[in-house]
Amino acid sequence: MCFLFCIFSNAQNTVSGSVRNENNNKPLAFATVRLSDGKTVIVDVDGKFTIENTKGLDHFSVSYSGFETVSVPLEPGKKFYTVKLREKATEISELIIGGNPAPGIVKKAIEKKYYNDPKRRLASFQFKTYNKLIVTANPDSISGKIDSVFLYEKIGSRLLKLDSSDYKFKKIIQKQHLYQTEKVSEFRFNQKEGLKETIIAARMAGFKQPIYEYISLKLQSFSDYNNRIQLFENKYISPVSDESLKHYNFKILDTVFIGTRKVFMIHFKDKKQSKKAKLEGILYIDKETHAITKSIYRIKSVLDISATTYYTYDKEEDLWFPERQSLKIVKGNKKGDIKILGETIRFSQEDEAENKNPKKKEASDFVYILSESKNSEVEFNVPVQIRHRYVGIEIREEAISRNEHFWVPYRKDSLDVRSIVTYSALDSLVTKERYEQKIQLGRKVINGFFPLGPVDMDLRYLIKYNNYEGFRFGAGGVTNDRFSKFMRLEGYGAYGLKDKAFKYSLGTATRLGKFSNTWIGVSYTDDVQEIASTSFEVDKRKFRLYDPRPLNLTTFFSHQTWKGYVESRLIPKTESVWQLSHSYIDPKFGYFFDVGDKILSSFRITMATASLQWNPFSVYMQTPNGRIETEKGYPKFTFQFSQTLPGVLQNDVDFGKLDFRAEYEKKYLDGQKTSLLFQGGFAYGDAPITHLFSIAPNSLDKDAILQRFNISGKNSFETMRFNEFFSDEYAAFHFKHAFRKIKLFNQIKPIPVLVTRMAWGNMQDKGKHSGANFNTLENGYFESGLEVNNIYKGLGLSGFYRYGYYQLPRFDDNISLKLTFVLDLGF
Repeated sequence: MCFLFCIFSNAQNTVSGSVRNENNNKPLAFATVRLSDGKTVIVDVDGKFTIENTKGLDHFSVSYSGFETVSVPLEPGKKFYTVKLREKATEISELIIGGNPAPGIVKKAIEKKYYNDPKRRLASFQFKTYNKLIVTANPDSISGKIDSVFLYEKIGSRLLKLDSSDYKFKKIIQKQHLYQTEKVSEFRFNQKEGLKETIIAARMAGFKQPIYEYISLKLQSFSDYNNRIQLFENKYISPVSDESLKHYNFKILDTVFIGTRKVFMIHFKDKKQSKKAKLEGILYIDKETHAITKSIYRIKSVLDISATTYYTYDKEEDLWFPERQSLKIVKGNKKGDIKILGETIRFSQEDEAENKNPKKKEASDFVYILSESKNSEVEFNVPVQIRHRYVGIEIREEAISRNEHFWVPYRKDSLDVRSIVTYSALDSLVTKERYEQKIQLGRKVINGFFPLGPVDMDLRYLIKYNNYEGFRFGAGGVTNDRFSKFMRLEGYGAYGLKDKAFKYSLGTATRLGKFSNTWIGVSYTDDVQEIASTSFEVDKRKFRLYDPRPLNLTTFFSHQTWKGYVESRLIPKTESVWQLSHSYIDPKFGYFFDVGDKILSSFRITMATASLQWNPFSVYMQTPNGRIETEKGYPKFTFQFSQTLPGVLQNDVDFGKLDFRAEYEKKYLDGQKTSLLFQGGFAYGDAPITHLFSIAPNSLDKDAILQRFNISGKNSFETMRFNEFFSDEYAAFHFKHAFRKIKLFNQIKPIPVLVTRMAWGNMQDKGKHSGANFNTLENGYFESGLEVNNIYKGLGLSGFYRYGYYQLPRFDDNISLKLTFVLDLGF
């Protein structure tokens, strides 16, 4: 009872309100609320404010540039205040000299940012940061009543049920938060290696082993001086970037003191009113140094995000350095639930108290996310060593096992009762419901495995279909850490019902390095493979739940292959495979290859291959379980070089191959996405058709459009016939632009996607290849079309048209209609 009374008492000390223009009743964004104890609160972009604790206060005053200041007495029991300000006839002289001085002040801040930016000014620095993130709600915002739900009929109404959800929710939220995480990080910076975060303690309510991806979420940028600032995984043009004066309108609101230093309050707002997610806020700029002393950012779209960075002044260095940060997220001004931390969370803005017809809100509508960080142990210009600088975030082995005594010095305040209860309640709930095990299972399944004790069953081998093997059933797997952390066994077996042949593979590998995840292994495979398919060795472990393109394939070759390989992430921001293989190749379609002194129908190939995926703009996190790509950066590059070894293990052919791929993707704040893919290859020497390039055709050689109807591939040419073109050198370009979802009905939300593809190719000596009729691509191949994805349950339709030099004589032969399928697991 005492616990509930304390919560109730604190809730009663919270008041809120709005600030408006007396003449037109419009909200006055970012007005200043000064409390009688000297503290200040900044009104948000909608003119709203909250005073968390009024204990000991008797009044507050509200001021805004160009308006008369109003003093408001606090009345017992009053919870909401509407404050209306009257415009002044004149403004203070400092603000009217030269018209609007704000752009000039910001221009000086931009000119001096190289001096004021700690990452440019200081040779090195280091500090520790305590961060706490909670998902919670204010109990006082929730009525907690048990509602009666009636059905209204012609003859009256009848009671259907008693709705106690708000009542139950308030009971829960009075005792605990919905979710909570804490971490302590050590940040180190020097001019040579840059800034790196090392997490030395991490705690996630309910989990013995935290979900590392969520601990690494980039909520706010460390510095306001970057040309792009980051807010909740999205990037925006900084108000002090080199181009900010083109993008923002600036207005001076006030001059205030932070400590003993006088600063300008400058409001900025995006000039493009049509933008869906506009950055708006306030910069506090030091009058003498023109350094940022405080920043407030606001994004109001599907999410309503408020972020504040507070700086502290170091007199010895004459430098403002970040001291603490806060970020709050509620539901914005658009419909839709938001998926955060793997769950769908409902957010809502609070309606103003004076709204005459407020929409009734459920208790969960008041949920918000709050992240707060506090820096400590700050040191400037001391020797700083940074290990593994290419890993942006590193989590120490002991981080997840810190005891309670470790946390105490870093917390700004000791944990309150609600936070303590949150840990115990969620620890119990997660253990009872086995959420941690379910998440681990989900991780495995997303990557194509299903754990069965010490073995992870590989889902790629269960069932497949193509025109050569027919239905192919199989099973495979690889041992996991429960078997050994330093050794693995892997393999599969499969049987094709049409070719009546058994295929299999066996392999083993030993781990050489944990940090670089380096393995050395050997394997033997007896299987079939599509001819002229471009295959990067670094892609072999990537899982696709479905791959529709092989359904109509008919041309394969069988191979018996021995491999010795090393796979590693030792080179910064890369994955690489280095291997030596020996294969016996037997084409299954009556093929003959002329190598000058002999004609081969089958052949042996001994080959050395180096395959490397390089992601220079991605951000990686090293966890006790391995390395994770936490922020995908583009472009990404893949290189592969292969060379046969004449005279080694009876090698029959002498050739080499170079393959290259570049990927780029840009996501827009309004939900649109642009994707670009460039891929090319070059084969030299005596390369058989099995090892040339066909650039992924995906159309049947049929007369009628509906006879060619099948399923679209990811990056395949939808109007190109199977085996129509082969090349020993080629270049292909794919362009896709996905527009926003179009909501037609609750279950029907199609996504239109414009697609254009083009390719060029060549064949140096087409006469070497017998038994296969094909064309070459010297004159360029072109197709364009429209995909309408996710019409219903991930299913959609697409249409493509073939044009240019290789356009077919009949109009409808150039048209391809396909079924599309986009798997959305909600992650």
